[in-house]
Amino acid sequence: MDLDALSGSKDPFAALDEEDADKAAAAEEQDARAKAEIVHIRVQQRNGRKCITTVQGLNQDLDLKRILKVIKKQHCCNGTVVDADAEGKNMGEVLQLQGDQRANIHKFLVDNELHPADKIKIHGHG
Repeated sequence: MDLDALSGSKDPFAALDEEDADKAAAAEEQDARAKAEIVHIRVQQRNGRKCITTVQGLNQDLDLKRILKVIKKQHCCNGTVVDADAEGKNMGEVLQLQGDQRANIHKFLVDNELHPADKIKIHGHG
């Protein structure tokens, strides 16, 4: 019996492993897109009673400065657009507003049809 001939056999499951890897990569890409579609509204405690509201995940095609201007005028608060990519965090541009504006931002995004309500996640208590 020739043992060298047996070692040259092909792995019958090699094609299946490649297909599984392709499916896993496609699933990861789809999960990343789904996560990218979600808008996160968070409140961060500063010092004492002061807090800021951050809005992350808005479509980058939107004019965030214009949206911020309208929100600031409607809800009498100050705010800014922060480029979190420049700070080393891969979050894109983030809106920051003074005070706890979570409910106001959610209502604004839904009323103006900037984002569907089921794709907005509000973090924090209250």
